[in-house]
Amino acid sequence: MKLSLCINKFLQHAEVAKNQSQKTLENYRHYLQRFQNWLQKDISSEEINLILVDEFRVYLHRLRDDQGDPLLSIKTQNYHIIALRAFLKYLIKNDIPSLSPEKIDLAKIPERSVEYLEREELERLFQIVDVTSIQGLRNFAIMKTLYCTGLRVSELVNLNCDEVDLERREFMVRGKGKKLRIVFLSFDAVEAIEQYLEVRKDDFKPLFLNHKRPKSRVGLSQDESRRITPTMVQFMIRNYGKKAGLIKAVTPHKLRHSFATELLKNGADIRSVQEMLGHSSITTTQIYTHLTNKRLREVHEKFHK
Repeated sequence: MKLSLCINKFLQHAEVAKNQSQKTLENYRHYLQRFQNWLQKDISSEEINLILVDEFRVYLHRLRDDQGDPLLSIKTQNYHIIALRAFLKYLIKNDIPSLSPEKIDLAKIPERSVEYLEREELERLFQIVDVTSIQGLRNFAIMKTLYCTGLRVSELVNLNCDEVDLERREFMVRGKGKKLRIVFLSFDAVEAIEQYLEVRKDDFKPLFLNHKRPKSRVGLSQDESRRITPTMVQFMIRNYGKKAGLIKAVTPHKLRHSFATELLKNGADIRSVQEMLGHSSITTTQIYTHLTNKRLREVHEKFHK
């Protein structure tokens, strides 16, 4: 069976049978399209072999930008291979002759280092926000919410007013893989959200709005057109970081790292942190384990006599 037809069938399967997210489908399509473009011909599924895959990996590894720097990180190169393995797994499962995905290994990725904000840096960041305007109140509420929940920015912007229980200080969020998890708010985050909502004179569903005149967005309802976007949040937080004079680049994800760091430093177990971050695997959460080294040393010195 021709590769192009196999890929179309795989994408349909991922969308309908597996009900995977739109973002996952876009990524699969992008990575497999790059594989097709590199081949420059529509081969059959039987022609995919290890030699071909290895040559594709060399191609990805050697891609360079205008300055001669690597265009793709090792992690991004691996994403291409993960998509290819998922595609091959689909072929094997449906008795379509091709290469076994188990024969393809991922490249080893250097251990990640996690950068987060110290308490003093967080205080400077929050203090720089001018809360005399509705935008300032919104921005302050957004940053407080990100820091106290560890939400991904995509999860935050999709929150609706009727989904967040400010009295119980909790709500449910659907994260990666469409998995539901419960999220808890701190008292100061609730206060910040309430102050923001008090000055709003609208009935829009989104919890956080774009208060400038939004551009018309084809195919979206009025509610969705007014919803703040991830790009707006990222730009806003980065600017506050610069205004606060922080050397570190401040991002929504760095606030997520700071949330996890604070939990672990105060004695939370890593399994609980995994659940609160919405990680499907404990391996992902283990990027934070270096933060517990100090606590382990203290335990060792206290109890090993």
